[in-house]
Amino acid sequence: MTTARTATPSTARAINDRLALNLLLEQGPLTATELRDLTGLSRPTVADLLERLQRTGLVAVVGERGEQRRGPNARLYALVASRAHLAAVDVRSGGVSLVVADLVGRSLATAEVPIEGEGGPDTAGAIVATLLATARDAGVERLHTVSVGAPGLVDPATGRLQNTGQLPAWHTELLAALRELPGVQVIVENEVNLAGRAEYRVGAARDRDTFVLLWLGHSVGAAVILDGRLRRGFSGGTGEICFLPVPGTAGLPSADSCEGGFHGLVGSAAICALARAHGLPADPADDAPAAEAAVRAALAGGTAGEPFLDELAERIAIGAAGVCVVLDPGCVVLGGEIGRAGGPELADRVERRLALLSPLNTEVRAGTAGGGAVLAGAVLTAGDAVRRDLFGEP
Repeated sequence: MTTARTATPSTARAINDRLALNLLLEQGPLTATELRDLTGLSRPTVADLLERLQRTGLVAVVGERGEQRRGPNARLYALVASRAHLAAVDVRSGGVSLVVADLVGRSLATAEVPIEGEGGPDTAGAIVATLLATARDAGVERLHTVSVGAPGLVDPATGRLQNTGQLPAWHTELLAALRELPGVQVIVENEVNLAGRAEYRVGAARDRDTFVLLWLGHSVGAAVILDGRLRRGFSGGTGEICFLPVPGTAGLPSADSCEGGFHGLVGSAAICALARAHGLPADPADDAPAAEAAVRAALAGGTAGEPFLDELAERIAIGAAGVCVVLDPGCVVLGGEIGRAGGPELADRVERRLALLSPLNTEVRAGTAGGGAVLAGAVLTAGDAVRRDLFGEP
């Protein structure tokens, strides 16, 4: 027989505090009356929690609601955004982008650190120094949490980036250097997973609890959100669809090469080659910016670009079908440089072709989190971690 447990007074206070703090985070400044209406708590309970949260430095009075009568209930309460600060880092082969933000996720400062070639022995130290200098210039002396988005597998059990030897050495050296910062929590996540979180929270999939983000850039990857939860798999490899065997490639992928996989159809080099085959300009660099420019040129070219766009959509649909018949996500979001360049027009073409390959009804949307989706997801992830600590959330 199971006996129901009654919350202790301290537990009830903690629950009420978290409820109020999250409402202030989501909706901005509120009056005590508005908090009572939104929480359903009594006047004394709301007054007590507001006093308690002000003592902790998490909440402060920031003004009064003009249309209400003057008095205690007209005061506006808000989160103290400077109570803690966080940073987000997007790690690429050619350098890093970083942002310093406050408790509510508002950007305070940004920086770019380009890296040439394989970097050098001081690369990781230089990046950390830039991060700390950027924070100080924004008036931030201490970072609570740093969230890092990086290519590669991140072990779900240890949070360690698994460098298979294909990533520059400074990637893992940077993570080690960040973890040496005193009092700073460091979170490492696969870059595409962070972009998926951004699309889920602030982008094209805000109304979906289940969807798959297809990241189309230099290579291809996926973020899988099922029932509101990011799925990483046993070894962190969920979404490594660049290795997905598909028709149309020269061979099959192997354990150490994805050239024969889905990457061989929709990686940036393959897209640039496809563009040239259709008489469209494509920079010989064959990188993600070159492929993005080719897609934009095709869209701007009207009917002349349609054969290229049709074949590109066919290729993307082949890989998407392999994902959809296994997961049945109901929605696929196209992100990365190619998804961003193609926009709704490419998404519509992929949806029509996907309907011919799979019996499952699947909507295809263009990502809206933008070029900073990885950083946006990293800011959200770091903010969640900070608030779990400060708000006492489980």
